[in-house]
Amino acid sequence: MKTYRATIRACFTGFVIQAIVNNFAPLLFVTFSAAFALPLGKITLLVTFNFLLQLTVDLLSAFFLDKIGSRAAAILAHCFCALGLVSLGVLPQILPDPFVGLLCSTALYGIGGGLLEVIISPIMEACPTDNKEKAMSLLHSFYCWGSVAVIAVSTAFFVLAGVGRWPYLAFFWALLPIFNGIAFAQAPIAPLIGKNERQISKRELLHRSDFHLLFVLMFAAGSCELAITQWASSFAEKMLAIPKSLGDLMGPMFFAFVMGCGRLFFGKTKRALNLRKLIFLSGCLCLASYLLIALSPWKIAALFGFGLCGLSVAILWPGTYSLASARIRGGGTAMFALLALGGDIGCTSGPTFLGFFSSAFGDDLRAGVLGACVFPVILICGVLLLRRGREKRSE
Repeated sequence: MKTYRATIRACFTGFVIQAIVNNFAPLLFVTFSAAFALPLGKITLLVTFNFLLQLTVDLLSAFFLDKIGSRAAAILAHCFCALGLVSLGVLPQILPDPFVGLLCSTALYGIGGGLLEVIISPIMEACPTDNKEKAMSLLHSFYCWGSVAVIAVSTAFFVLAGVGRWPYLAFFWALLPIFNGIAFAQAPIAPLIGKNERQISKRELLHRSDFHLLFVLMFAAGSCELAITQWASSFAEKMLAIPKSLGDLMGPMFFAFVMGCGRLFFGKTKRALNLRKLIFLSGCLCLASYLLIALSPWKIAALFGFGLCGLSVAILWPGTYSLASARIRGGGTAMFALLALGGDIGCTSGPTFLGFFSSAFGDDLRAGVLGACVFPVILICGVLLLRRGREKRSE
């Protein structure tokens, strides 16, 4: 443990960096639109482009990560993140078309963020920690704290220095991946596949029924989480008639804070975790929170539902990673890359489904949340099928 403390700290910081590259630019979308005379359609394209890049990186990582190694992949990810943040503050200012500069910057930090998502979890999983499940939950809590920090620090900077000086803040955030990349270059990295374990092939992995169910769990985890976070602010403003600034605090920020607390609690608890039962109960709690948000006639109860939802999804993503690592020995980084792909597909499917379902009912977001209840139901069914498959193998 003493040997790998630097590695664990670097993994924690890596998830903070992922939160920066995913949350910093969206804070400036209105500024980009006004400063560079860009229509909202082009601004939306940045989000879509970033998502497609991360999906592509997830898919390709399954084929090249084992060849280049974990250390090289981690350093490469931090280089792309740093270059993306630096170019974000430079390219839109110097290129004839600012949108091309924004697109190039998004491409760089999108690739870096995708690589971080794929490589950090297996590096952490390989570290000789006392409890893999708790360590993974604690690791993923740092994404939540990173999200809260980047929103809070950036907002304070904009108030004190002015939003027009945002490039300097981009340069400041770029320092973190530079220093953490150096840390990964020096920190020890344990092999994910043990000496007495056989690494299974991708073909064998894709033919395993339990991997299919774990892929579905990751899809449902991403859907359950992002369906609410992407629409929380709009729901609070439109359905609950709460001012936008307060809605942002009581919606997505409250959600991220409670989710971080949940992951921190699971990471620090001294009790042994039964991940399958915990994910099942989390799915039930998530379904209850969706119903509370959609059906409650009281604003305070609906806002409480956001926090309850954040708590319910806290263990889903890291818990599914740990469950997969325990059930499928020898999966390697390819397994983590494919699971990340399933999670990212869910991260887009959830909010997209909720938006389309709301539109079908006259832009009623309550109806959209009710329709999105299908995702926690998928999660619950997936856990039950996973348990049934295990019982059959035992027989």
